[in-house]
Amino acid sequence: MLRKSINEINKKIEDNEASVYTISEFKKLIKENKTPEFEDVDVVTCGTCGVMSGTAAIFNLTVAEPGLFKKAKNIYLNGIPGNVGPCPNEWLGSVDLVLHGTSKSTYNTNYGGGFLLKDLLEGKEISIKVESIEGETFTSKTSLKEMGRAQLIGTRMAFKNYTAFTNPNNESISSIFNAIPLEGNLKGLTFSGCGDLNPLENDSDNNVIKEGSNVLLNDSKGIILGEGTRSSNEKPNLMLSADIKQMNSEFVGGFKTGEGPEIYNTIAIPIPVLTEEIYNNLLITNERIPLNVADIKGRHLPLAQTNYSLMWDNHEMRPKFDSSKCNNCLNCKVEEYCPTEAFKDNNLNIKKCFGCGICIYNCENDSFEMNIGNVDLNINNQNYNIPIYCRQSDILRAKKLSSKLKTMIENKEFLL
Repeated sequence: MLRKSINEINKKIEDNEASVYTISEFKKLIKENKTPEFEDVDVVTCGTCGVMSGTAAIFNLTVAEPGLFKKAKNIYLNGIPGNVGPCPNEWLGSVDLVLHGTSKSTYNTNYGGGFLLKDLLEGKEISIKVESIEGETFTSKTSLKEMGRAQLIGTRMAFKNYTAFTNPNNESISSIFNAIPLEGNLKGLTFSGCGDLNPLENDSDNNVIKEGSNVLLNDSKGIILGEGTRSSNEKPNLMLSADIKQMNSEFVGGFKTGEGPEIYNTIAIPIPVLTEEIYNNLLITNERIPLNVADIKGRHLPLAQTNYSLMWDNHEMRPKFDSSKCNNCLNCKVEEYCPTEAFKDNNLNIKKCFGCGICIYNCENDSFEMNIGNVDLNINNQNYNIPIYCRQSDILRAKKLSSKLKTMIENKEFLL
């Protein structure tokens, strides 16, 4: 069997002789029947982006002058409750805390940890409220720059296998798996996953993506801590960590769902092509990647199966907004429902847009256009054509970060 070593590939990178591809470039060549040979591929940078509930931030921040309170009992950042500790920081006036990406503000239930992280990364000042063990309350302001430490830990990220959902019931069902309650009678389908761009999908035998490997997490150099929670051979995921201060707000943020705010992250991981087995695993394409479809009431209620080609291939990634059709509705459903709050004051902020598709189904004036696709499913021996209603993953962000990783490798800024 033909083999390369990490040292050989790093030497080629140092000598500007390495063949580095993004995963989208590599898949495009496969589809064009121009697949490069094993000897002609050294590194492929893979990426994924999507809602990842198991995300938490560890912060250390100053609240008051030393000596004003012994220990914090409760803490709130922009109204979002954090978990104080584990270090008590007795009499120091500072607080260590863990804040969950899915926690929501006490005064705005649509505002959660993901939105807070984006605000911090955009340089915005946030409010702090601390309730001490003595029963006193202290308030302050801070910014990411002023924090002593800010670290992200993802307990379950970069999932290889997802489930898509539809609603066969008569009534609408609220769920974290859709931006708003999903209409019944099979009106729509919601799904997650970047298909053949996903790192774990391209290293199905776990040959190179291992504990200690370097990654880009929201554009910050990070590390794989090991397998994520609930990870298995059939449904693997990763536990990752990186410095929040080095992250880019474009790749992380809040995502509103029918059950409250969630958080999305973007991950890029290099796959050094060391063996023919690693190379062969990279040849998988969307039509060969199955996607189970279940009842929105639970992943334990399977209905049918489709594949990622029908989810992504030949579909549009961002909506077009025709302002001439907009009637400036007093209660704009698109502004209310948009998961990333990309549409406000009759303006579509493409940088915040996730390409989820919610806008095209909820504008009363058809001001939004995007081919998001539909899928034919056989459920209980009956055929249905179901429109894709919501995408909780974004391949544009995944492609962008994997492209950035390629550039960093070529510029010797990211070591294998």
